[in-house]
Amino acid sequence: MNQPNVKFTSLHLLATGILAVCTSTSMASGFALIEQSASQMGNAFAGGSAVANDASTIYFNPAGMTRLKRQVVGGVHLVNTSAKFDGTATTPDPAGLGSTTVSGGNGSDAGGLGVVPNFYFTAPLGDGLFAGIGINVPFGLSTKYDSDWKGRYQAIESEVRSVNINPSLAYKVNNQFSFGVGINLMYMDAKLTQKVDQGSLCLPTYLQLGVPPGAAAGICAGLGPQSNDASATVKGDNWAGGYNLGILYEPTSSTRVGLAYRSKVKQQLSGNGRFSGTVPQFSSIGNGIFVKTNVRADVDLPQTASASVYHDINSQWSVMADATWTGWDTFEELRIQYDSSQPDTVIDENWDDVWRYSVGVDYRYSSTWTFRAGTAFDESPIPDSNRTARIPGEDRIWASAGFSYQVTPTIGIDVGYSHLFMDDPELNENTATAGTLTGEYEADANILSAQVVWKI
Repeated sequence: MNQPNVKFTSLHLLATGILAVCTSTSMASGFALIEQSASQMGNAFAGGSAVANDASTIYFNPAGMTRLKRQVVGGVHLVNTSAKFDGTATTPDPAGLGSTTVSGGNGSDAGGLGVVPNFYFTAPLGDGLFAGIGINVPFGLSTKYDSDWKGRYQAIESEVRSVNINPSLAYKVNNQFSFGVGINLMYMDAKLTQKVDQGSLCLPTYLQLGVPPGAAAGICAGLGPQSNDASATVKGDNWAGGYNLGILYEPTSSTRVGLAYRSKVKQQLSGNGRFSGTVPQFSSIGNGIFVKTNVRADVDLPQTASASVYHDINSQWSVMADATWTGWDTFEELRIQYDSSQPDTVIDENWDDVWRYSVGVDYRYSSTWTFRAGTAFDESPIPDSNRTARIPGEDRIWASAGFSYQVTPTIGIDVGYSHLFMDDPELNENTATAGTLTGEYEADANILSAQVVWKI
């Protein structure tokens, strides 16, 4: 085996190991995760690219490493979301024969408990140069409904997981200006499952294949809507790359301004599609529909830009603020392409660019205790007309609090908590093959974060 393959295999094994404990149920800004620092969780991530108080600045602004000495940070975020649906569903209309109300319940709670880990290391190299590496989870999603719920033809399980390896460099030009740059090596995998209503799809499928209406009706005789559900599972993964940049400006010893940018990452997922429970009308016609096959899907993960400010009012009080833009307009559709003759699965997304605004405050009670609070308004990129059961996100308001405790001169602990108030997402999903799903979610989220900071 040659050396490049060894490196790739090592990266794949590292990512697989992290993914074993990495899930997220956060219906965040789309499926982007800001949960990258337990210390900044207490401020609702206000001042993210200007705070630079520990090695997690590698994610928010690598230029902030110039304020730090050798340091290791290890953290974990417990994300508990709730998304309870209430509504109705109908099957598609097979050749004008009329739709049918779908049986089943509301799917129970589609949310749950997810785990998001972070790791950061930074060290000075001398002559104003600093280096670091971050390993984090910038994107993630997990929703799961009962397998027999009324929206089973739209979605049952949706899971997106990522691991980002982010080596970074920073250079301190003078006492006021620092610059930073990072490379992002991102692994992503995804899994989507749903049921397929073969009874509703049989007749239109054969008509599309050119079978005369009478013959098609005979072939599909006895298959009514919801009478024969098949199960569909699509999986895919990929490695892709990007970069991030940052500037830190310190006009005075008490004020910092940070600007940061993270590039778009183009993921080209490949994997397989599997179908089970197919009836002979589909499995025996030999046209490659509902058979095991290789699949592909391209997903453009968004670029982001942020501007932050941090200011020490006095020796005890500090304030901070942040505005972050996320370019989700590149996510126009989710298209799954099959190597078989099965038509592409296409979901129109047409997401919007969004902003996140946050403000926060620190209170240094003593040399060992610091208390934090903050709030944020977090826009959802999902238009009301394009919301789906897989990602039923909406705008959110954060209410956050946290603290730091310096256990020893070299060991510190950060804890943060946020409750996310979410507008109740409304759903009106309608596709030609899956039918309609209409209703409303009752949704919220709670996040508990903790990290250890070790000054080596």
